Amino acid sequence: MAFTEEDEALVLKSYDLMKLRAGELALNFFLKIFEIAPAAKGLFSFLKDSDLPLHQNPKLKSHALIVFSMTCKTAIQLRKAGKVTVSESTLQSLGANHFKYNVAAEHFEVVRFALLETIKEAVPEIWSPELKAAWGTAYDELATAIKNEMKPPVLTS
Repeated sequence: MAFTEEDEALVLKSYDLMKLRAGELALNFFLKIFEIAPAAKGLFSFLKDSDLPLHQNPKLKSHALIVFSMTCKTAIQLRKAGKVTVSESTLQSLGANHFKYNVAAEHFEVVRFALLETIKEAVPEIWSPELKAAWGTAYDELATAIKNEMKPPVLTS
């Protein structure tokens, strides 16, 4: 499915409304993931040794903001580039980490749902089926790019 000029405009408009609250929204996004799939917490090493409540964990806040911001920025660049614009080395690193932690296809679906719910709650005044579809397409492109890099590391001798 192509990412159209209309999709881009919707994503840009919603991102402009969200970016000042990116830290809060990013944390909400991850809290939703853990609400839907509590076992997903086990995929994050920095959560295993922490006694802090999730909403107070600085490492989770930092990680959530990186993921949320990268997803948003990738969506914004999608039409211009016609593909995910994360650097190849970053994409390879993301793929390797997702492989290493045994991230499965259903995990990507949980993240997709949580992302769309977070955006819906963040911008209810402009939420629409078209906005949902635009963000869904953008996320699907990023998820596919990461999945394509999910393979064992190449061993060099």
